Amino acid sequence: MSRARDVVTSQAMSSGARTEGRGPRKPAAKGAERVERTLATNREARFRFELVEHWEAGLVLTGSEVKSLRAKGAVNLSDAFVRVKNHEAWLVNCHVAPYSHGTSAQHDPMRPRKLLLHAAQVERIERAVQQRGLTVVPTRLYFSGPHVKVQIALGRGRKLHDKREAIKKRELDRASRREER
Repeated sequence: MSRARDVVTSQAMSSGARTEGRGPRKPAAKGAERVERTLATNREARFRFELVEHWEAGLVLTGSEVKSLRAKGAVNLSDAFVRVKNHEAWLVNCHVAPYSHGTSAQHDPMRPRKLLLHAAQVERIERAVQQRGLTVVPTRLYFSGPHVKVQIALGRGRKLHDKREAIKKRELDRASRREER
């Protein structure tokens, strides 16, 4: 009897008919791009560090953190950095505001958050930090479709004279843009 039922359901599924309340899944549209919405950028990191290499990483968040980001996007990346511990990357000192409509069981705004990266990427980051004395900082936090992503960058600290050069260059660019208007 079960064999006959299996044949009937496989025939029904191949014909596109609904079985047990669920139809066949629609394939994802090819070439469909995810909509990105930037929540925060770390402009200070671009000033304090010479950014060498960039990666995109997912974030492990709690429900109240995601709701807070969707509602008001109150996040602070200015003092945040990435630490590698036990072959796992963690985002440290990133402040995500508590969800205003949440219950008493809120998340800790400053808790370390795990980054979702490939093992080879984590190892490469760990090697660069240990051997070359570089720092890993978040540069942007954004929604990519329904997922929260963070762009992290490997940075070399700038000296004071390098910062002054960056300020001069920025001022010259602003002046040239003003003259064009």
